[in-house]
Amino acid sequence: MTMNNLLPLLLVASMGFLLGLIFFGGLWWTVQRMLHSARPALWMLGSLLLRMSIALYGFWLIGGQDWKRMLACLAGFLIARLLLTLLPGPMPMRRIDVTAEVRRASQP
Repeated sequence: MTMNNLLPLLLVASMGFLLGLIFFGGLWWTVQRMLHSARPALWMLGSLLLRMSIALYGFWLIGGQDWKRMLACLAGFLIARLLLTLLPGPMPMRRIDVTAEVRRASQP
């Protein structure tokens, strides 16, 4: 593979990385909002639809009809996932009041 072929694929991989940051960063943001929301399912469903739409449209725009570009985009996307899951470290555990959670879940 020559340098002329490698440079566009690196650009495509970086765009896939950006898509991954948007997708998985949005997931993290959604989970944070869900913890304090009265309607967590609505947050999750809305976020999923928005994140999937952005990711699929981005893959379609970036990858086009070329499998090499699609694969490079996927590689960047997965690298973003790997970095976002390893970088922050484990989330701190918090004590959950089970009775309060049951009361909150049973409210209409």
